[in-house]
Amino acid sequence: MSRVYNFSAGPAVLPEEVLKEAADEMMDYRGCGMSVMEMSHRSRMFETIINEAEADLRDLMGIPDNYRVLFLQGGASQQFAMVPMNLMKNRVGDYIITGQWAKKAYQEAQLYGKANAVASSADKTFSYIPDVSDLPISEDADYVYICENNTIYGTKYKTLPNTKGKTLVADISSCFLSEPVDVEKYGLLFGGAQKNVGPAGVVIAIIREDLITEDVLPGTPTMLRYKTHADAASLYNTPPAYGIYICGKVFKWLKNRGGLAAMKEYNEKKANLLYDFLDNSKMFKGTVEKKDRSLMNVPFVTGDADLDALFVKEAKAAGLENLKGHRSVGGMRASIYNAMPMEGVETLVAFMKDFEARNGK
Repeated sequence: MSRVYNFSAGPAVLPEEVLKEAADEMMDYRGCGMSVMEMSHRSRMFETIINEAEADLRDLMGIPDNYRVLFLQGGASQQFAMVPMNLMKNRVGDYIITGQWAKKAYQEAQLYGKANAVASSADKTFSYIPDVSDLPISEDADYVYICENNTIYGTKYKTLPNTKGKTLVADISSCFLSEPVDVEKYGLLFGGAQKNVGPAGVVIAIIREDLITEDVLPGTPTMLRYKTHADAASLYNTPPAYGIYICGKVFKWLKNRGGLAAMKEYNEKKANLLYDFLDNSKMFKGTVEKKDRSLMNVPFVTGDADLDALFVKEAKAAGLENLKGHRSVGGMRASIYNAMPMEGVETLVAFMKDFEARNGK
């Protein structure tokens, strides 16, 4: 069976080179006679794997020395609680609500202190990013929180919010490593690996050292303290070892492709091909304001639920998988992460043109 073009929002497509290399090493990793899946996380060999992964990530993102890289578990959703538990010194957090995941983080923060929704795009089904240039930031806010790329709704911050001196916290799960990033503009960035970096089971947090303290909310579990994991170099307990190994291979793949600047250029070409078709189609239309479009997640509709369902069915038969949109938006969604080749987007656009010719009025 040949591989399909997988447009899933996550777990998502991984580079074929990475999968093939991992397959070659599955039974015997570099002559040690065992798989990385079977390897002790305390072994010297795994120590090399995790250290190389961190070094390559630091190189890719230009992470300053005063930031720690933590390989964690629990997904981005666990970070919704870890952020307030660790950072809410005044018990106040300001949240910008641009989609389901920001909303869930906001709701979780309300369990630990006062969470303020300082801006929202809920009025138009999260189809845009609100103006964040002059927000009513709370004087006693411990941080300002955003979800930088909204997987479900296909929006992306092109300009970071003016936090008026407050620490910026960002969920970058679905735009992780898709373009260059100025890490110093954030106090904390985190992302689940399963969208653009690796397999499900790993979440990576990049946190400025001054935010890693013993001063956490009373009752914060040991495992939910950033300091616990920073002090133990992400090895306090058994980490998601095989997932980290795959992430490390993806980091090397990205470096071999020229790094994040080259990746952004490639991602723009892929996204522009699809958006240009949508903008000129009589049948299909995008659901996001042009200025806020994501390079990673592209939702679109026909305006007819039956036609949408037919499209998804026929696309699947043509080897174009996981194009059904999220239930809150409907229609279709193509997630075109780093590992989605240009050929996949070209095949999708060709199929859409054919579908429109056959079903258009």
